[in-house]
Amino acid sequence: MSAIMILDKQVAELIAAGEVIEKPASVIKELVENAIDAKAKRITVEIKNGGTSFMRITDDGCGMSAEDVSKAFLRHATSKVSKKEDLENIHTLGFRGEALASVAAVSKVAVMTKRREDDFGSQYEIIGGEGGIVEECGCPDGTTLIIKDLFFNVPARRKFMKRDTTEGNAVSQMIQKIAISHPEIAFKFIRDNKLDFHSDGTGELLTAIYAVYGKDFAGDLIPVSHQQENISVNGYVIKPLFAKSNRSFQNFFVNTRYVKSKTCSVAIESAYENLLMTNKFPACVILLTMPPDTLDVNIHPAKAEVRFSDERKVIDAIYSAVKNAFVQEGLIYDFQTRKAEWYGDNSQNAKPEVKQKVFEEIPQEPVKKLVYTPLHQSDMPFRVQIPNHQQQEQEITEPLPKSVLVSENYIDIEGEPDDTEELQKFSELESEEIQEELVSENNVLENKAFPNIQVIGELFANYVIAQSGDSMILIDKHAAHERIIFERLKKNCVQYQQKLLQPSKILLTLDEFSAMEENQELLEKLGFAVDFSEKPELITTGAPAFFDGLNLDEIMQEIANNLYLGKVNPQSHMLDDLLHELACKSAIKANDKNNVLELQALAEQVCNDDNIRHCPHGRPVMFVMSKYELEKQFKRKL
Repeated sequence: MSAIMILDKQVAELIAAGEVIEKPASVIKELVENAIDAKAKRITVEIKNGGTSFMRITDDGCGMSAEDVSKAFLRHATSKVSKKEDLENIHTLGFRGEALASVAAVSKVAVMTKRREDDFGSQYEIIGGEGGIVEECGCPDGTTLIIKDLFFNVPARRKFMKRDTTEGNAVSQMIQKIAISHPEIAFKFIRDNKLDFHSDGTGELLTAIYAVYGKDFAGDLIPVSHQQENISVNGYVIKPLFAKSNRSFQNFFVNTRYVKSKTCSVAIESAYENLLMTNKFPACVILLTMPPDTLDVNIHPAKAEVRFSDERKVIDAIYSAVKNAFVQEGLIYDFQTRKAEWYGDNSQNAKPEVKQKVFEEIPQEPVKKLVYTPLHQSDMPFRVQIPNHQQQEQEITEPLPKSVLVSENYIDIEGEPDDTEELQKFSELESEEIQEELVSENNVLENKAFPNIQVIGELFANYVIAQSGDSMILIDKHAAHERIIFERLKKNCVQYQQKLLQPSKILLTLDEFSAMEENQELLEKLGFAVDFSEKPELITTGAPAFFDGLNLDEIMQEIANNLYLGKVNPQSHMLDDLLHELACKSAIKANDKNNVLELQALAEQVCNDDNIRHCPHGRPVMFVMSKYELEKQFKRKL
């Protein structure tokens, strides 16, 4: 075993910096918290390349004197803690004196700062932990810090940095959390020379939430205000009807510090029990205020977690706060005992009147219907459902084009009420493409797995019997045709895209939003038109024309999450299920009469396309028996 040595100052500082500084967002968090502790009313953060090459934090706080500038970058130098008792009564966000020292150890830092009472400011540079000379300069009141080339002297850490978009999103999310917890401060975030986010600092919590998450999210919230013993619970929670598909929108702040807390999540989810649909989670902005000596904020190097001295009290306080908010809004009944209010005379015949709250009447979205026109009715007028809030309907008197290959046609237009021409085009395309796929010789793949396929006939009006060389092939014509149509719909969604009468708007996390933004071409192939102008809200303006009866918001949310997770097939299960249903409805059915030409085309496509081996529901499409196996059944072969 090697002898024990004392690490030199540079190595020790790099190790210590690694505990506090993980990525650009860690730097921003520490320095913005310092600005808040300096009583700043305006804070501007600017980054480039996700913060890896450039970060600038400007505030109008109290600033520092020339004597304190260089001391601020020394390890364990702080103005917030002087004796051990102070650790039990922490009221500031920063207190350990590690932030500036850690940042300076792994980057190139320049600082300009000025107090209001001073005529001139001070500037100072420190590179990799090595400081220069403090110089006098002219600058506005407050402090400006510029950080360049993060981890320039720790290449092992730098190569583990994520993409610029991902790192930039982490910075943006951090600033947004802090902006919510300090609505009295005006924040501005500039990303690659573009304004990404700003709040106005009015002091209104709901205004700050609006700035971060948008109008729709803010409008779906109800206020929370509750005091229980020495714990104060304030903020907003979402109405159960508008719950989210994940926990990304749960925000908890303890004494204005944003924290991740399983205790708080358990408490709020318990309050929503039996009020949410499966796989839905509450969203919230909960501000807890409690005595500093009842919690430990020093259990995590980045102060991202806290430990409560009595978790049961915290859970009870949050649970009661949310339940009371539901009662106040009329979302649940108030089961608390109420004092009876008597009416009538004072005799024994007088009756008690108990006032009760009732459930809030929530307007329901109109139920949309899938509209099908069977082939045998194709010479009759058909009805198209226009899926908007007025549930408009329109009579189209033009008959559907007939096709002996399609027993049912699905029609649904997400367009203007008078789009009869577009409807006719869609209808004709539907019939023509299916006919082309089944009849055209051009669709038969080269290098055939089953050469010289010859249809012999049908069995039980559903199974095609064919021969290829020394093989007998049985094909389930409904299952096969269903899979062919499913693959075509999935491949050509973009051809059926129609403009939505009422665009859909959903709130995504920044990572999900960026994933969608980076995959616009893929979204178009899936048949969706998307507007990214209101980040982080995603606006869907177009969808496949056959889309109906499903929740578009949930489909887009699932696609966004799948893209963020890097799934090979990001398409939502709900959209796949819809395509399965449409393919099933449009496919040849058992007992349908088909001529030999149609069955021949079907057999050739099935046998020579490896994708068509199972129907969308998983049932096999074909069964093959060799001549040898057949002869064994007749005892002609051993």
